[in-house]
Order: sequence, then structure tokens, then C-alpha cells
Amino acid sequence: MMKKTPLSGSGNTAPLAVRRPGSKGIEPLVFNTFNTIFMILLVMVTLYPFLNTIVVSFNAGNDTIRGGLYLWPREFTLQNYNAVFASGTIYNAFFVSVARTVLSTVLNIFLTSMLAYTLSRREYIFRRQITTIFVMTMYFNAGLIPGYFLIKDLGLINSFWVYVLPSMISAFNLIVIRTYIYTIPESLIESAKIDGAGEFKIFWKIIFPLCKPVLATIALFVAVGAWNSWFDAFLYTSSRQELSTLQYELMKLLSSSMNANSNPSVANGIGAELTTQVTPISIRAAVTIVASVPILFVYPFMQKHFVVGLNVGSVKE
Repeated sequence: MMKKTPLSGSGNTAPLAVRRPGSKGIEPLVFNTFNTIFMILLVMVTLYPFLNTIVVSFNAGNDTIRGGLYLWPREFTLQNYNAVFASGTIYNAFFVSVARTVLSTVLNIFLTSMLAYTLSRREYIFRRQITTIFVMTMYFNAGLIPGYFLIKDLGLINSFWVYVLPSMISAFNLIVIRTYIYTIPESLIESAKIDGAGEFKIFWKIIFPLCKPVLATIALFVAVGAWNSWFDAFLYTSSRQELSTLQYELMKLLSSSMNANSNPSVANGIGAELTTQVTPISIRAAVTIVASVPILFVYPFMQKHFVVGLNVGSVKE
């Protein structure tokens, strides 16, 4: 079907092709097809190592040595998890890890963001000097031994607070949050001051809610770091079993499994009836799943804040 349209400045007409409604070019179809295939392959490559770890954790240890496990256990068993949970200390260690993760995350977010707001105020004359001091801690470290003596002099050895107090302020998180606060319109703060709000009220009622996206990201980083940490338990609280963390207990269990595999007479933390049914590979897989599942449950609730826009509905400059 052709439609004639008069040309400007002449009486001649030129034919124009009319595309039928609903018709589309082939380019979007090709792009969407290849994009879908690529994303599916990317998801498979990303998820397969974790899925294979789950398979190994539910497979018999002696059979796992043969290899060839992919997406389904060949000899299904719960012995690997029985070995992980055989020790009663694992449950107390779990609650210690949860407590340190929650306290470390809450205190780090609150104190670091409050300090970041203070250092973002241009009327604070010492903000550059204090920021420089914090940045220097990112480049210079006294080392392990001076750090241990500092913790000892503070009376934090064999104390639960050794997990929390040293991590209350993070220089890197401070810089990130301060940079984010710079993007908040100054008119919001000026309006609050005109209404008689103090600095802490401005921080708590205005700055803190507007920083929710960056705080959620920082909270996830702090929580994962606190949850996965085991070296501080090894250094500072190893003589008190009731203060042991989950990661430290799992590390000891994995070491015991490897020692038991190389020397059958050594079976620290694993029952003798289980040492013949599990292997270091299967124990490592079970330990990985046990350690990562709690974080996997937390992550979806934090992810939605990563890309949330800033100042929605607020004053625009």
C-alpha cells in the first residue's frame, strides 16, 4: 500500500512506504535472543561452583574422591553435616558470631556515619586534619605484635568486646559515606537550622535517612567481614571456648579432618565413627555451605537499597 505526499514547493508527489502496525525490525529480535543466551550462560557459570559445592556436601566422602560430581549427589548422605554439627560447641559459636556481626554492623554504621557527617561540615575547621589522620591509617599499619599488645593493654584479651570495639570505625567507610553526604543539597541542612534543629537532630532526621543506600552497602560489607572473621578469635580468645566464633570452630574442624585423613589416629573434633565416612573435600564443602547460608539470607534484604535514588521528593537545587 502506497501513500502519495505532495512535495513542498512543487506539485509533484513522492511515494512513501507505510509500515504495517505492530511490525518490528529483525535487529531487536536478534539482540534480545543473543542477550538472553549470554545472560543464561553467565548465570550458569556464576552459580555452578556454588551448586557443585552443595552437591559435594551431600555426597559420601569416599565417593567424592572418585570425582565426576556435577549437579546431583551420586551417593546422598548427611554424614558431612553430622560431622560439622557433631560438636556441641558449634551452636554456642554460632550465637557468638551472630552477636558480634549484629553489634559490629550497627555500631560501625552509626558511629562512622556520624563522624562522616561531622567531617563533611565545611564550618568545622579541623575536618581536613582529622580526615588526613584517618586516611594515614589506611596506608600505615603498626603490625600484628604491636596490635596484640595494644589489645592486651586495653584489657580486651579473652573478652567478647575484642570482636566489636576495634571495628567501630572504618577509615575507608568513613571516606565513602562522607563523599556521599557531599551530594546532599545544603539547602536541606540550612532549612533545618532555620527551624531550630541541632546538629545531631539534623544528622538523625535528615542525613541518616538520605544515606540509606550507601549505609546499606556499607552494612553488608561490615557484616560479611565480621561473619567471616576467625583470626581475631584465634589471637585473642582462643583460651576461652565460650567466646569462640563459628568461623574459628569450622576452621578447627577442617584442620582436624585433614589431620585425621593423613593420620587415622588423630581425630580432633570428629567422632571416630565419622572419620571413615568423610573426607577433607566433603567437610570443606559442608563447612562452606554452613558458613555462607546466613549471609545468603541477609543479602536479598540489603540489595534493594544499592540503587535507590537519592533525595526523592526533597528540595532540588
